[in-house]
Amino acid sequence: MRILALNWRDPKNPETGGAEIHLHEILKRAVAGGHTVTQISQAVTDLPPEEILDGVRILRHGKRNTFNFTLKKFALSLDIASSFDLVIEDLCKIPFYSPQWSPVPVLTIVPHLFGTTAYREVALPLAWYVNFMESFIPRVYRKCTFVAISDSTKDDLIRRGIPAENISVIPCGIDTDFYHPGKPDPEPGTFLYVGRLKKYKGVQFIIAALAVLRDAGKDYRLAVLGSGDYEEELKKTALRLGLDRVVTFEGFVPQERKLYWLRKAWAAVFASEKEGWGLTVIEANACGTPVIASNSDGLRDSVQDGRTGILVPHGNVEDLASQMDRLATDPVLRSGLGKNGLEWAAGFNWDATADRVISVMKDTPGKYRK
Repeated sequence: MRILALNWRDPKNPETGGAEIHLHEILKRAVAGGHTVTQISQAVTDLPPEEILDGVRILRHGKRNTFNFTLKKFALSLDIASSFDLVIEDLCKIPFYSPQWSPVPVLTIVPHLFGTTAYREVALPLAWYVNFMESFIPRVYRKCTFVAISDSTKDDLIRRGIPAENISVIPCGIDTDFYHPGKPDPEPGTFLYVGRLKKYKGVQFIIAALAVLRDAGKDYRLAVLGSGDYEEELKKTALRLGLDRVVTFEGFVPQERKLYWLRKAWAAVFASEKEGWGLTVIEANACGTPVIASNSDGLRDSVQDGRTGILVPHGNVEDLASQMDRLATDPVLRSGLGKNGLEWAAGFNWDATADRVISVMKDTPGKYRK
């Protein structure tokens, strides 16, 4: 197949997260399987307009705030009808409405949709705009084939009007060769957050829980890995609460540094209001590290509550602090969750995920021109 993929970000974008990693892991395996893949993503300062990454041809175009408006014209300039058999739209942010203008079938991959979480993430006019754009998804994409990365995302799509029979649930994989237990040994009292620094990710709740524990005489620490537009606000919060010496911000880090921290932490903590899945949850489990997470869409799919980690009500700082302290002070619990997490994570790998998604690509009606 000749595949055209549409995604706001490519793997080299400094704001790349789990959704972008997910798509690229699938696309590079499609290339390895003999398919050709071109991906269009937004232009980024200091990155070339065209580049080959793992066999995937990346075309960078447009600006961050207007990419969805200029994508259609740029994509059609590639002569989609004669150059491609299938369009894949990664529907992770504002939709491109590709089924309206693509002359070939569209496979829609959905990590998660924002819904009402947008109102707690951005200013009211922008949140309204995001929800307005998402409101047309049932009408525009109703006849498309969908891949959702969790049951929570599938349920969200069904509630919005997408037929259940059009949706396949295929969870993310991980690099099982890279993520595994090893040095360094876990450091007592150390917690970890890994991910983009956005308001909806809930890192502010983790910092607040650490303050509650500090006031109770507990000497715990938090390492924050990642970058984003909420970073400065989080640093101000840590400073205001007197935690600037025990909360460290490392920014965007290479994979090796991420692995180091996943092994070093007693637990990884994720307090997001909504996720598509929980890629870093599984990566932590693969390192033998238990997880404490919000009982929210996506995270409840990737955390087996009481077996591989602990789920807490989203936004409940007292509950979050209590469970952090419980895990830190109970070595038997910590060891059991870590062992079960290893078993759970062993069931996820990118080869299996890609094989299943590529199978859906091939089954997308009318996609393959012989």
